[in-house]
Amino acid sequence: MSDAGLAVIGVTACNQKLGLHPFNIVGEKYLLSIADATNAWPLVIPSLGHCPAESILPRLDGILFTGSPSNIEPHHFQGQPSEADTHHDPKRDATTLPLLKAAIDAGVPVLAICRGFQEMNVVYGGTLHQKLHEVGGYIEHREDKTKPVDVQYGISHEVQIEPGGLLHEAWGRSSAEVNSVHTQGVDRLGVGLRPEAFASDGLVEAFSVREAKNFALGVQWHPEWKVLEHPFYTAIFKLFSDACQRHAMNRVR
Repeated sequence: MSDAGLAVIGVTACNQKLGLHPFNIVGEKYLLSIADATNAWPLVIPSLGHCPAESILPRLDGILFTGSPSNIEPHHFQGQPSEADTHHDPKRDATTLPLLKAAIDAGVPVLAICRGFQEMNVVYGGTLHQKLHEVGGYIEHREDKTKPVDVQYGISHEVQIEPGGLLHEAWGRSSAEVNSVHTQGVDRLGVGLRPEAFASDGLVEAFSVREAKNFALGVQWHPEWKVLEHPFYTAIFKLFSDACQRHAMNRVR
């Protein structure tokens, strides 16, 4: 493919202190998933605590809202205060929460992964279980951190895919196998979100935005992980890429 045909997809960063200084960082797996599995090139969106969405969105053909080691501060969804050792990223919250809603309202294609999925639920008024494993009634959704990373991100469980949605359009089947490396999960689903997939324990693992002007999908698992080795993950990025390409063509007219 030629560089001239590449769409530009924004990729959200985390604000994290490394040594004495704050850095904006993005996991390479997210950047590679765009470079390798879409007809697009990634452009990092820093989390500086604010974002001029009205200036940025007209220049983007899509946005990938990434996962993160950090959790959304619970005051954003009227949750109880977190335990003292919880990793938060308030500058990311202040950047991505308003940007996500603005992008969807503007018709910019959005794929939200893990933390991004949780951000989407919160933006639409949903709530989160802060420690899913302490709630009861759920299977183990956390990774075993004593294992190698390939094992942590290996296939963990099956999800049931709802008919008629974006995931079913991408995959064409009623189930798929996914990885599972999350501690938090959906408690109350946000207003206007359509469930797209469920784990066997009933946990919502994917949803889309019902009245979105364009592609707007959130998934709790990590389809960016070795995306080209997993046909289901590849199919998700293909659908996202197609939406970004259409938006790019409409944007330059």
